[in-house]
Amino acid sequence: MGAPIDDLAQGADWAEWAESAPYSLGLEEEIMLLDPWDWALAQRIEEVLERLPATLAGFVSAETHQAAIEIATDPHADVPSAIAQMRVLRSQLTDAVARLGIAAGTAGTHPFAVWSETMVSPDGRHQLIHQTMRELARREPTFALHVHVGVPDPDSAVRLFNRLRAHVPLFLALSANSPYWQGRDSGLASTRTALFGAFPRTGIPRYYGSYEDWVATVDLLVRSGALPEPTFLWWDVRLQPRLGTIEIRIMDAQSSIADTAALVALVQSVARLEREEGFVPPELIAADEVLAENRFLAARDGADAELIDPLAG
Repeated sequence: MGAPIDDLAQGADWAEWAESAPYSLGLEEEIMLLDPWDWALAQRIEEVLERLPATLAGFVSAETHQAAIEIATDPHADVPSAIAQMRVLRSQLTDAVARLGIAAGTAGTHPFAVWSETMVSPDGRHQLIHQTMRELARREPTFALHVHVGVPDPDSAVRLFNRLRAHVPLFLALSANSPYWQGRDSGLASTRTALFGAFPRTGIPRYYGSYEDWVATVDLLVRSGALPEPTFLWWDVRLQPRLGTIEIRIMDAQSSIADTAALVALVQSVARLEREEGFVPPELIAADEVLAENRFLAARDGADAELIDPLAG
């Protein structure tokens, strides 16, 4: 067990767990900006952000690449209300960019983008990513669906975090939506997973024995200058103390809002079952090698993946 949170170095106030309603939901979708003449990526995020209507401004932000934009919902108690807001935000964004001669689309990757045409967003956070990741930041943009699930306290959160690690391959397999890369079929159901994996601090995180253990590990990385703050951890499952949530980050963006709804409902349901029932066997929670292999199989084969069962062999 790590040191108590109160004993950590100054600057670890990011570890204070915010209040949130159990199983509440917040959604984030990364959207591609497109030129409707040839459907290539439109590197125009600065123009889009400057011209957004006030009703959208609080729900939209830049992403690492200038052809990507993120829309985020408010917290919601249930799936229907979260999806209803996401549907409205998608529609409003589509209308707003259409007035600039831009189209919006969703999938895990753009089917024929190439890295040499990629431009990094000019704002401070993403320039810092470019500075620290070098040419890795100029890879083809990827587009994900992130789902936040509310957890009322940090001890419950880290226990649920450990258990949700085992479900990463399932969430990935069912969401895989990026088979095309640089104009050809990659043979992978989720090319996004492989591309994004070029960054450090990605993949399935390790098991943590307590919230203090997690905080001490992240605090070391921050204090040593390895990362400026905890959101530079890009793991498939991530604790978000400032929001009081666990964030599932492994899923490809969905082209259909109905598919998004189904995945969000699955994430919420699995989180509730795991926190209240705990149905994943300990053998799977501890099997890092199996989880990593299942993650690859899910990225390669999608819903057709045959995942390893460590109990049955």
